Amino acid sequence: MQNVYPNNFEVKIGFDRIREMLSNKCISTMGKEWVDDMHFQGSFEAISLQLGFTEEFCRIIREFDNFPSGHFYDLREALQKIKIEGRFLEPAELFDLKRSLEAVRAIVMFFGKQEEEIFPLLKEKTAKVQVFPYIYDRIDTIINKFGKIRDNASPELAQVRRSIFNMQSSMSKRLHSILKQAQKEGWVEEDASVSIRDGRAVIPVPASHKRKLKGIVYDESATGKTSYIEPNEIVELNNEIRELEYAERREVIKILTNFSNDIRPYLDELFYSYDFLGEIDFLRAKALLAVEFDAIKPELHPDPLIEWYHAIHPLLLQTLRKEKRKIVPLNIKLSDEEHILLISGPNAGGKSVCLKTTGLLQYMLQCGLLIPISEGSKTGIFEQLFIDIGDEQSMDNDLSTYSSHLMNMKHFVRNADEKTLVLIDEFGTGTEPMLGGSIAEAILDKLNKLHAFGVITTHYTNLKHFASSAEGIVNGAMLYDAQHMNPLFKLEIGKPGSSFAFEIARKIGLPEDILEQATEKIGKDHIDFDRNLRQINRDKRYWETKRMKIRKVEKILDNTAEDYQSELEEIQKQRKEILKKAKEEADTLLKDVNKRIENTIREIKQAQADKEKTREARENLEQLKNEVGKRSTSYDKKIAGKMDKLRQREQNRNKRRPEESKKPISKEKLEERIELRPGDKVRLKGQDTIGDLVEVNEKNAVVAFGQLMTTIPRKNIERISKNEAKRLDKSQGHRASRITEGFSERRLTFKPEIDIRGQRVEEAIGKITEFIDEAIMFEVGQLRILHGKGHGILKQSIRDYLRSEPMVRSYKDEHVDFGGAGITVVNLAL
Repeated sequence: MQNVYPNNFEVKIGFDRIREMLSNKCISTMGKEWVDDMHFQGSFEAISLQLGFTEEFCRIIREFDNFPSGHFYDLREALQKIKIEGRFLEPAELFDLKRSLEAVRAIVMFFGKQEEEIFPLLKEKTAKVQVFPYIYDRIDTIINKFGKIRDNASPELAQVRRSIFNMQSSMSKRLHSILKQAQKEGWVEEDASVSIRDGRAVIPVPASHKRKLKGIVYDESATGKTSYIEPNEIVELNNEIRELEYAERREVIKILTNFSNDIRPYLDELFYSYDFLGEIDFLRAKALLAVEFDAIKPELHPDPLIEWYHAIHPLLLQTLRKEKRKIVPLNIKLSDEEHILLISGPNAGGKSVCLKTTGLLQYMLQCGLLIPISEGSKTGIFEQLFIDIGDEQSMDNDLSTYSSHLMNMKHFVRNADEKTLVLIDEFGTGTEPMLGGSIAEAILDKLNKLHAFGVITTHYTNLKHFASSAEGIVNGAMLYDAQHMNPLFKLEIGKPGSSFAFEIARKIGLPEDILEQATEKIGKDHIDFDRNLRQINRDKRYWETKRMKIRKVEKILDNTAEDYQSELEEIQKQRKEILKKAKEEADTLLKDVNKRIENTIREIKQAQADKEKTREARENLEQLKNEVGKRSTSYDKKIAGKMDKLRQREQNRNKRRPEESKKPISKEKLEERIELRPGDKVRLKGQDTIGDLVEVNEKNAVVAFGQLMTTIPRKNIERISKNEAKRLDKSQGHRASRITEGFSERRLTFKPEIDIRGQRVEEAIGKITEFIDEAIMFEVGQLRILHGKGHGILKQSIRDYLRSEPMVRSYKDEHVDFGGAGITVVNLAL
């Protein structure tokens, strides 16, 4: 049975473009083959596994910068070739085999170092992959790090290459001796040098003297003024060198054949490794696409279900991003109770976008891709997806547009069941409205009885009436701003939408007499029904807005009351401390006064003064003590009274508030209200790593840790005070600052030019490797290597190295005015 209908389903919903985007994100032909093989699946377990792989890889993309993603070479064809006895891998293929096996080993080691709970699915997958240390070591004995056959790959090869080198040295010396003698005789120009023609060493001789130098003429210049002659003495030496080169090639083939024979028993395991490499490339591409669209794995259910919040059409998002416009997300729900959604509304209001978004995201999910929806969304699994959208007129089958729609409807009602998702755009159109509407209503009733799930768009009023009375079907409306005559592109489930046909016609300037005549023809009752529907929607929107405003005001009042209460409690606490301190000071003062009074009394006694005055002085002192105590008590009572009045007012207001707004605000909620702003000091939760917040949105934040800037989920960071940040900086020491200072100093003194003239090849290559590494670190895109002309050996070795370096985009000779062939200009792929 056909699970997806029609055959061009992917083109109709735009999945062909998703597949193309995935393919472009792959870095190997193996990964692209996985993309091409990706298809609709109905197995809950298989889909869950694929989504789990992709979700884990998303974490790698977001949190790990060191995942090995280079040298994904496809050697399957070369390995297939050596299945035949006597066939062998070429040196270039051997080099690619070594590097690709290095990539497999690096991936296995990466997951081997991770904890089981971090990447459980990917870690289990890599556990079955072999790394072939024997093969890797054997290749290392045959070729060097530049992909060239080593001199010591075998004793025979080493002997042949030594002979070639000795012969070439002898020939070079003899050839230069002949050249100097010819220059001395005046047969050759003074600035002439030895040239190579057809692999033979020759001397350029003016045509007038070509008979004087005995030898074979191999070539002439375009003007005929210069002949290139191989002296007779050199011919035999060249022939011997050529024979040694043949012997070298035979020995290389022997080495490569022996190696191919050795690895032939392991070909099946090697093919499995390349399948693994292709799948990793495929999973990486899926994760990159998911990160680009901020996609997630929803809560997955084995039974059919759609409950999406803030669902986004990825292709529409990409288009609107280029135009710097915002997309309106979709909230949609299909369940057993309401399994068919009938969407109505004005043209260009977003009905078809809702339908395509539903089809594309469900198809992406069942192909193992994460989808751009919000957390908390739920998705089930459908066994069949059917779509009827667009003009299917066929000249070959002599089918009209409406006939083609009916053919699709026939397929739907014959094959749909309770695990089928049906998508129909502009249901019932294409023929006479009354007849088309009645047929559409009968088909809708049949699909409802089959308990099929569906998203259907229409303008027909009879279908809206049917949906409002039939169980299992729910109306949906695309909202429209009737005041400004602009679509809002928002779906509201639970009510039908108006087509706004007369309003749109009036807006574009259709004559009023035509509209009045149309009103008479269709009947005022129909127009009034549409108008009343819009008025109900408008009133509902108005009261919804009012209710939201009231909730916001209530929330603000709640927060204000909490702030006042906390402030009053703090004031009361501070006041008690002040009063306590004041009482202590007063007690001290009173004790001092008492002493002075006692002294005064003693003096009065000694002076035989009146005892009545002494008693009055003591009473005044006691009265002063009582006044201080009463004043403190009255202040405490006033504050307590204010607190009681505030609590009473809060309780009275709570009685008038909805139940949901009475919930106390937790400490965590209060902390969440503290908004993060660019410039704040933040740290990773559970760590002491601190940084500066550069940019923040609802989900992610851009944080600068020194000179490193990275994007991490917002929930993983927390704001800290400047004092705490300084404390953490001091505790971490000055090591990071010393590294940064050293980095900055090296960057300022770095020169994009290196001189390796007169150096040996190994020494020069080592310095160039370090030179390129520093250039990549300092982001210097163009370099100059001064190697001189000489015999060209150093230059050729350098270029062999540059050809094998993945970060080198291109290289060329410097302009003749600035050094020519003695300098190589290197462009890096930064």
